[in-house]
Amino acid sequence: MASLVIDASAILPWCFDDEAIAYTEGLLNRCAAGEEVMVASVWPLEITNGLLSVQRRGRVTAERVEQFLVQILRLRIYVEPFTTQQAVRDVKQLAQTHQLTAYDAAYLELALRYNLPLATLDIELKQASFAIGVRLIE
Repeated sequence: MASLVIDASAILPWCFDDEAIAYTEGLLNRCAAGEEVMVASVWPLEITNGLLSVQRRGRVTAERVEQFLVQILRLRIYVEPFTTQQAVRDVKQLAQTHQLTAYDAAYLELALRYNLPLATLDIELKQASFAIGVRLIE
């Protein structure tokens, strides 16, 4: 069973040496040690989009993107699907109430639904988590 919910903002820095901080490296170490984490169903698209964006800007090579994808696909990352009801009701409500994107609200809804702590670098998502009592990985 997953021990936490993690969003794309806390995972993408794993691809870049210059973005590595103790927080993200600690999360990577936990995942590399076999800990299972949960992500929202939008996560694969967010990760892929983020990687393609930095590749297009010349920040990373296509080879580095492929290496990174191979690395993260080896980790115990469980992608939790959303029902249409959850997406259009619960996620929408959280997004509206806390001025979040639907993507960020999806991670918040997941943490709420499973009573799991949330790992994120996103300031607005942290603030919303605090406001509704979702524990954060610090």
